[in-house]
Amino acid sequence: MRDTIHPVILSGGAGTRLWPLSRRLRPKQFLALDGGRSMFAETLSRVGGRAFTAPLVVCNDEHRFLVAEELRQAGVSAGAVIVEPCARNTAPAIAAAASLVARDNAEAVMLVLPSDHVITDTDAFARAAAVAAELARDGRLVTFGVPPTRPETGYGYILKGNAMAGGGVFAVDAFVEKPDIETAAAYLAGGRHLWNAGMFAFTAQAYLNALRQHNPAAAAAVGAAVEGGTDDLDFFRLDPKAFAEAPSISIDYAVMEKTDRAAVVPLDAGWSDVGSWASLWALGQADAAGNVVAGNAMAIDSEGTYVRSEHPLVAVLGVSDLIVVATDDTVLVLPKSRAQEVKDVVAQLQAAGREETESHTRVYRPWGHYQNLEGGDGFLVKRIVVKPGAKLSMQYHHHRAEHWVVVAGSARVTNGDDVFDLGPNQSTYIPAGARHRLENPGDASLHLIEVQSGAYIGEDDIVRLEDTYGRS
Repeated sequence: MRDTIHPVILSGGAGTRLWPLSRRLRPKQFLALDGGRSMFAETLSRVGGRAFTAPLVVCNDEHRFLVAEELRQAGVSAGAVIVEPCARNTAPAIAAAASLVARDNAEAVMLVLPSDHVITDTDAFARAAAVAAELARDGRLVTFGVPPTRPETGYGYILKGNAMAGGGVFAVDAFVEKPDIETAAAYLAGGRHLWNAGMFAFTAQAYLNALRQHNPAAAAAVGAAVEGGTDDLDFFRLDPKAFAEAPSISIDYAVMEKTDRAAVVPLDAGWSDVGSWASLWALGQADAAGNVVAGNAMAIDSEGTYVRSEHPLVAVLGVSDLIVVATDDTVLVLPKSRAQEVKDVVAQLQAAGREETESHTRVYRPWGHYQNLEGGDGFLVKRIVVKPGAKLSMQYHHHRAEHWVVVAGSARVTNGDDVFDLGPNQSTYIPAGARHRLENPGDASLHLIEVQSGAYIGEDDIVRLEDTYGRS
């Protein structure tokens, strides 16, 4: 249909400014930060109407099963899940999606959306998307600009040009980098600048043509990566060698700042990129003193503070304008005014080799998840949850043995040459070097305690012999 819009959801962000909740293996787009659905799920919901086709999702290899689970829970069948072999920023990612869309219809309108933004007024979003789609059909490369409500230094800006025919939309005079506070205040007072929302609309052909004109190296590399791509289960893998040749560059730098076809649609829809803990404080339900409290936490005789705990009780007393965030393995405390600097904390932790930047104690896998409960020299205790009908890989370990105890549900165990079922309070021992597999044949989740012991305890001590999910 001519009026159908093809959503493209970008899911490659790391969300380092929302550490310790957002981590490399489970970044912010997959978290329910407001207590409801994840931001990825909310993005799917916004493009679920009849005006939209099945979404295309672009993600990295490590997040592909998180994306698949989000789609499953939402009951959405993706048009494609494109797996990037390496990070190359937004311009190549969007080009890969445009290449797939153009195979069926080069004039199809694409609506490119980050997966980690909040939009509270979905009706206003839908109206803005419809306006942008019409501009895209006329050959425009459209971006969305949010009317600023404060002098924000964490966003880029768009300088509006002349109003275009029909009113309400504008040519783009310039894209502006993140300003200092004085410049941001001047932008707010001047009324000509909009926050850059990082959302776009254009036809697949218009974008590919613009990329070929303004960054031919990126266009050529992505074209080769798509041409050499392969299907893997429900995923489309870009050719690794070809995609690695693409420059790492944003769509703003590669295309939007150079084209004379750029237009901006104002978007007044309760938008936030949830780029920092201060953003979450601004989005939250504050008490009379301006405190936002989430999870197992409380604020007493305090003001303007965000306090959140995912596990231990956290109480603050007599403080002002702080961010306090606790998980089961970390605590972060900082002034709210320095919320943008959390990424510097993450950088120092990464330089020190700290695993707290990589994953949570609960780690998600395509078959379910596991949670590290207790560990020490030569041992690790985990709780494993396997989804109904799912199975782990057939594998063995060089250095560790495992003892499995079923807590709830039913387990089908392969242990060497033996295959048998276990129920609650039953157990088995897997010696080091033994070929083994865990399956859930039931229609309820399997809960199991695993005790690992040996000279080396590490997730890299896995030799997979067979895997349902195509992992090596």
